[in-house]
Amino acid sequence: MTEKRSKAKERSGHPLDDLLREDRIPHIWCPGCGIGTAFSSCLKAIRSSGVEPKNVVMVSGIGCSGRAAGYVNLDSFHTTHGRAIPFATGLKLANPVLHVIVFSGDGDLFAIGGNHLIHAARRNVDMTVICVNNFNYGMTGGQVAATTPKSARTTTTPFGNPETPFSLPHIAYASGATYVARWTILHTREIAKSVEEALLKKGFSFIEVLSPCPVNYGRRNRESSLETLKIYQDKTIIKNGAHPSSVDIDPEKGIILGKFIDVDRPTCKEMYDKICRSE
Repeated sequence: MTEKRSKAKERSGHPLDDLLREDRIPHIWCPGCGIGTAFSSCLKAIRSSGVEPKNVVMVSGIGCSGRAAGYVNLDSFHTTHGRAIPFATGLKLANPVLHVIVFSGDGDLFAIGGNHLIHAARRNVDMTVICVNNFNYGMTGGQVAATTPKSARTTTTPFGNPETPFSLPHIAYASGATYVARWTILHTREIAKSVEEALLKKGFSFIEVLSPCPVNYGRRNRESSLETLKIYQDKTIIKNGAHPSSVDIDPEKGIILGKFIDVDRPTCKEMYDKICRSE
């Protein structure tokens, strides 16, 4: 074996290694957590999209999912809590050639950052938002979140959650998103396909990824990661084109997955150029 081939063999590893900051590995995500799976699917989508990595930026907020920006070997920003979308908006408006990905969690995007999300969708800012939904604030101790299912136990709802959770696809759709989808971490190919479609599409794209949180949510609700995956296998129903108002998460009746919305309308920048720069 020549010296050149020997060095190449030494460098060979995971096919996505060039998109990772290997000096930051191993990651901090817990065994059984699905964030790494969602993250890997996102990287596969970047690769298959054909978009130059130099033109891709990843922005994350605070939380377990927010660590993704620190692991990706692209221009990236790990921002303040709930503010990933405003940072991403600034990046896109300052340099429209960029493909901007927001990769964060349900607490960051729909609780403290919820107001930013609905207005970015309303304006149709050209970005792809990937929300890993694990139904609680996993990083800070497992508190109740805006997505926690009714009656589920968390550190702040030890007797069960009395509140009705958000339906994330419905909020994104009602706010004006032009692409809306939901998958679980068991549906890795579908996640990758949706992210690729969203990257290549103009407008505000939203993809929800359902994920186990074994250490906090799962432990308190007597549900292991394997049991969660079994639910994803047995109780999910793919209904592409389903109206987002009808896709609530109900493990008893079924969890609706699919690509729900894929429409076109002028982006924020296109409307700005048309109205504010017209003579």
